Amino acid sequence: MAAIIHKQIKQKNGESEKEMSFWDHLTELRKRMLRMIVAWFSMSIVAFLNRDIIFDKIILAPKDTSFVTYKWLCDLGRFLHVDGLCLPPMSINIVNLNLSGQFMTHMTVSMFAGIILASPYIIFQLWQFIMPALYEKERRYARVAVFIMSGLFIIGVLFSYFFMVPWTLNFLGTYQVSSLVVNQISLSSYISTVTSTILSVGLVFELPVVVYVLARLGIITPSFLKKNRKYSFVIILIVAAIITPPDVFSQIIVTIPLYSLYEISIIVAKRVSPKEEPEDDEEVAEEE
Repeated sequence: MAAIIHKQIKQKNGESEKEMSFWDHLTELRKRMLRMIVAWFSMSIVAFLNRDIIFDKIILAPKDTSFVTYKWLCDLGRFLHVDGLCLPPMSINIVNLNLSGQFMTHMTVSMFAGIILASPYIIFQLWQFIMPALYEKERRYARVAVFIMSGLFIIGVLFSYFFMVPWTLNFLGTYQVSSLVVNQISLSSYISTVTSTILSVGLVFELPVVVYVLARLGIITPSFLKKNRKYSFVIILIVAAIITPPDVFSQIIVTIPLYSLYEISIIVAKRVSPKEEPEDDEEVAEEE
């Protein structure tokens, strides 16, 4: 951020160009930050006033077998004649253990929801601040990068919410070490599990972007990714086996998109990383 502030920014005013001073940069940054905070606060209020939608329709919806994903899986299971895709009935009892627990959860979730709802405007304000410091070619690349990163994150969030979260809740919520032990899930534990799962999977879907940066810097190479392909596949299979029911089709549904990200990352690394020596390519081919 300091580099952006110190970088000379030229704004065109007709035929003339005006160079912004350091204090002009700070004033512009303060103005943008104030707008972002107002947008975040406003969207948080909107989320707070619509708690029935935020909690009943979105956050708490995956805990019931009436959730749309369970219906989709059952319909798919009937079509493929695979009974394992119909998840067993699930009844998760959520309790509040703290006097201020529900109110604080309401406040916290509303703030996070406010960030998500205001994120397009926040990204726009950040872009408006950074854009003058970029050359025209850099602006084009930056626009594409912002679009790709936002798209991958949204896809990851949706995939996590409709597939990973229901399977995770079904597995953890119905798991018992003994029939004498009854699961009563605290509200904070449930919210933490759902939000962390959604956020982590959303970030995992940014893998191609991370690989792009690391390959551009020369930290990783396509050969390294190819060499460790089998280990990555095993790790993905283990994750899929843990969170899904014990049947092949459920594991495939989770494994395919996650492993596809890894293969896409290899393609990205090939395009942006420096060309490797022929000897290295031959060694990798022999190891495979």
